[in-house]
Amino acid sequence: MPIHHHTTYRAAKTVAKTIEAHFVRHLTASRYENEEAMAPEPNAKAIEILIDIAFWASLRREEGHSPKISLAFLPPALSGQPLLLEQRLPLTPAVLVKLAPAVERPGIHLGVWQDENEMYVWGATRLIPSLCLVLDVTEPGLLVIKYRRTGGLGKFANIAVLKGDQVKVLEEQSIFLQHSPPLLSTLLGFSSPSPWGESVNVLVQLAVSMRDHKRGGTLLVVPAGTEAWRKSIIHPILYSVVPAFSRLSELVQQEEEQQSGNDWQSALTKAIDGIAGVTAVDGATVINDKYELLAFGSKIGRPQGSTPVQKVMVTEPVVGSTPTVVSPSQNGGTRHLSAAQFVHDQHDAFALVASQDGGFTIFAWSPHDQMVHAHRIDTLLL
Repeated sequence: MPIHHHTTYRAAKTVAKTIEAHFVRHLTASRYENEEAMAPEPNAKAIEILIDIAFWASLRREEGHSPKISLAFLPPALSGQPLLLEQRLPLTPAVLVKLAPAVERPGIHLGVWQDENEMYVWGATRLIPSLCLVLDVTEPGLLVIKYRRTGGLGKFANIAVLKGDQVKVLEEQSIFLQHSPPLLSTLLGFSSPSPWGESVNVLVQLAVSMRDHKRGGTLLVVPAGTEAWRKSIIHPILYSVVPAFSRLSELVQQEEEQQSGNDWQSALTKAIDGIAGVTAVDGATVINDKYELLAFGSKIGRPQGSTPVQKVMVTEPVVGSTPTVVSPSQNGGTRHLSAAQFVHDQHDAFALVASQDGGFTIFAWSPHDQMVHAHRIDTLLL
């Protein structure tokens, strides 16, 4: 452990013990419940140093580029088929920035470990054990601390997001979720260490893909076998899809043994990106809860006799955040207002809204509160 490291990024000190407690809790529970090998338990000092050095690296530029780096905290012996450096390198901002171009592609992690004297970079790996601490340098001043889920097939869950001096620690259990529809509750609760169900995984991947195209978009999810949603869409629907495009639905419904191969995962990713892509077209995209594409570029309207949505409850799955009731106009622009109106009129549907600035909100009707909930989840998707 580096004895003389002087941390200058204040947020690193602020959040380190909280993150340590998270890993202690989940690693202890998982070792009793799972037979698979688990990652080593990071202590607060190692977490603090890792965050501090990654933060200062994020503010540097190499040949005009800001670094994008994923750091995994583990010894090489616990990684699968690692790329090992003959001589390990000290963990410093300069070293991270120099190595960043080689590991900026998704799924590649720089391996970081420690001995009695220092923390160091030992190489790179694509395979890491369950509950391994991962720190992503996403953009200048923006860090995401996450971990690999148990049995999660490479899926990660966020623990905390640090942006400059702002620290957001993700709430693992939110009280408002108990009053949400089952599918939505699981989607919003996907910070838990256990793997997602496949249906929820699809929605998460759709949300991530929508956010990635950076054009903003609205995805309406409606019950299969009903036409009530059409009352909330202005006619004619210019880009109605007949018959419904069912490629994503077919992939999700394939037998479990067919879903294990790389070909299936590749096909699923392409299908998800295809639907997320059409959300970039002006207007709302409509799918049903079987993931069949029904329409895109649709204009949301208020059905005859409907009242305008007057208020929404805004929530964020962050420790210390409390629900607030606001006017829809205070929660975003036209895209957010129309999504809130749609859910206000269609209680059995929900809407996923991506903003151009990276924000992401899920709108759903709460029978308990008798109003629309706006769940801000961009911290979960980074």
